[in-house]
Amino acid sequence: MTSSQQRAELQRQIWQIANDVRGAVDGWDFKQYVLGALFYRFISENFASYMQGGDASIDYTALDDKNENLAAIKEDAIKAKGYFIYPSQLFANVVAKANTNENLNTGLAAIFTAIENSAAGYPSEQDIKGLFADFDTTSNRLGNTVKDRNTRLAAVLNGVAGLNFGDFEDNHIDLFGDAYEFLISNYAANAGKSGGEFFTPQHVSKLIARLALHKQTSVNKIYDPACGSGSLLLQAKKQFDEHIIEEGFFGQEINHTTYNLARMNMFLHNVNYDKFDIQLGNTLLDPYFDDEKPFDAIVSNPPYSVKWIGADDPTLINDIRFAPAGVLAPKSKADFAFVLHSLSYLSSKGRAAIVCFPGIFYRGGAEKQIRQYLVSNNYVESVISLAPNLFYGTTIAVNILVLAKNKKYTKTQFIDASGLFDKITNNNVLRDEHIEQIMQVFDSKADVEHFAKSVPYEVIAANDYNLSVNSYVEAKDTREVVNIVQVNAELKTTVARIDQLRKDIDAIVVEIEGEGLES
Repeated sequence: MTSSQQRAELQRQIWQIANDVRGAVDGWDFKQYVLGALFYRFISENFASYMQGGDASIDYTALDDKNENLAAIKEDAIKAKGYFIYPSQLFANVVAKANTNENLNTGLAAIFTAIENSAAGYPSEQDIKGLFADFDTTSNRLGNTVKDRNTRLAAVLNGVAGLNFGDFEDNHIDLFGDAYEFLISNYAANAGKSGGEFFTPQHVSKLIARLALHKQTSVNKIYDPACGSGSLLLQAKKQFDEHIIEEGFFGQEINHTTYNLARMNMFLHNVNYDKFDIQLGNTLLDPYFDDEKPFDAIVSNPPYSVKWIGADDPTLINDIRFAPAGVLAPKSKADFAFVLHSLSYLSSKGRAAIVCFPGIFYRGGAEKQIRQYLVSNNYVESVISLAPNLFYGTTIAVNILVLAKNKKYTKTQFIDASGLFDKITNNNVLRDEHIEQIMQVFDSKADVEHFAKSVPYEVIAANDYNLSVNSYVEAKDTREVVNIVQVNAELKTTVARIDQLRKDIDAIVVEIEGEGLES
């Protein structure tokens, strides 16, 4: 099955599940149940595959929970996978009895609790804890009676079971990521937008990851300070599968639901618990990874212009992340707070690629002072303007800011990629050829008329440290070329015709008036 066929089948099946529960479950809640069921299925299949160890004679799903061999290998399995699932708790065995199980909702809740509790006391405990928190099988949203809740849970489980993609490792697409994007684009009441957060489409994530990892043959670790569902980290993994990532993937997320999704997403992409560290909390006020920095690669799409405490907390100006700039980001616009945080966590050899709201590149005040600090210290490698309407929930034409601490030149590169897109349904999309075009000029740093220009520090300084791409890259004039000589000739002809018409009309009027006098 090709990637496009898999994607079409996935979406068709999700719509079918929706039809089975339509009218009962809100779209956003429905997303949580489908994603939870997807996770439950694939974590079960992954664990069963591990327990069978490639031995075709072993069918873990058919074993009895009381099998004497299980107790002997349970601890080793938890240390390896981070959790333990008994045969009876596997997705396949639960689905087989779902339609007739009168205790399905409470039974599922007990299984989820057992899986999470299996990690208690082990290094994976914090990575597993709360993974199923948003999959509330006893919620009244599923129905007012136990029977109704069980019926709809069974419909969701059977629908997910019907996704016929073989083993998870054999998928040609990002199954979980595609399901996530499909669900938020079709069911979220605000198109995936919440409190300044915009989910990053996979094609944009790919560009960001390639920018951050460009020409690095190995990195110590990859970090996203506002990681959302983890899509940027996972795109970085895809771009770097053939190279060395020494310590894995790190991220922090303030939203509890999205934090759970990020951890699920790691597991579902075969990133084991000991190769990722996703933490819940406020990155700006309570950064978790101070002891882990610096990072060789940072990817981020932080919330646009979100409010923060800023200058109302006088201690923040002394924070090692913000102090070097000498000023804090405005309280109403925390964009540069995230930028300075990322810069502080960046290693001397690495890059940070950050999605930014365009306004921060030209506004005055504190934001101008921060831009001056970034440019004067030669941290800004590139500013890339993208096409509008690439993100779910916003038509804004965002920029990507690329930071580096090891620049060997003092110029700053500006790339106008606003014309690179294909329109697909309601959103624009970056094709692979568009990404390649951006990466080629990013690598070469060559000036390309109407597309890219490298600008000396002195020019930027004289322009009030304005970092807007359109201030340096002249837009292509798409207006029709007008031949003035030809236009003037046509005007003369037109005027002459008008004069003649007037004479003809005057003659007709005289003739009519003369006939009137005769009568």
